[in-house]
Amino acid sequence: MIATQSFNGRTLTEEPMELGEGPAYDPGSGALFWFDILGKTLCELDVERGQLKKHSLPFLGSVIAVVDAGRQMIASDQGLFLRDGATGKLSPYATIEDKPENRSNDGRMHTSGAMWIGMMSRKAETGAGAIYHVAGTTVTKIFDAVSIPNGICFSPDGSVGYFNDSKVNHMMRVTVDPSTGLPTGAPTVLIDQSQRQGVIDGSVVDLEGTIWNANWDGGAVDRYSPEGQHIARYAVPVRRPTCPAFFGANLDRLAFTSCWEGLSDAERAADKLAGVTFDLGISVKGKPEPRFKL
Repeated sequence: MIATQSFNGRTLTEEPMELGEGPAYDPGSGALFWFDILGKTLCELDVERGQLKKHSLPFLGSVIAVVDAGRQMIASDQGLFLRDGATGKLSPYATIEDKPENRSNDGRMHTSGAMWIGMMSRKAETGAGAIYHVAGTTVTKIFDAVSIPNGICFSPDGSVGYFNDSKVNHMMRVTVDPSTGLPTGAPTVLIDQSQRQGVIDGSVVDLEGTIWNANWDGGAVDRYSPEGQHIARYAVPVRRPTCPAFFGANLDRLAFTSCWEGLSDAERAADKLAGVTFDLGISVKGKPEPRFKL
């Protein structure tokens, strides 16, 4: 059992999100983006100035990726949309799946310029979701019967992918073609979290290949080696952190979102910062998120 390190970070904004998710840093603009999925909101934080902008969305967005200096790609319950960074204009790009009862959840960019995106039932029904590989406008289902897709991330060289079904709570490892982002083998269990406190939620991999994971309902951010060894745990001031992201000019800081979705009034009163976005307050060796290749 490793020792839990105390929280020495700070809030990046104290505005609570019902379901804060999908943080991603854009080095070009110096902005950290994330979503309130259920609030249909895209948040944009000027990191240096500490200024927050909130952009209303016509859908449930959950993942954002830089395309170029002026555009971004957003994954949502209604498919993929190109977003003009200056005007906020949204243009339909591709359909992910034809299941109106589903919404997008966790996802991440691969070094090839492809995206993995998880879809799930709005009611979190067992086996109703899947994980898709998106390369340009080509959408391929790569893992089926997933209930709550989370933990999607990749090794620095793009040869390994990770993901979790939060209802199973196993972090899976799968070999991946670095040139395409498509799986080349069958997934195996890397981390069995099913008998431990908390759920494996959003994850990101640093330059050293270690996995940083938001422990949802466990009130912590965990760090794992590429072999699945639990090497560090950092307590956080919320019960349900949801997803981490590297940010800052040197990508040496770690932000994480959180949520108050599913908490009772009494639980929310006790978890006063639930839904807030934080800086973990430690130095990390982050890597930039790849751009989405049209």
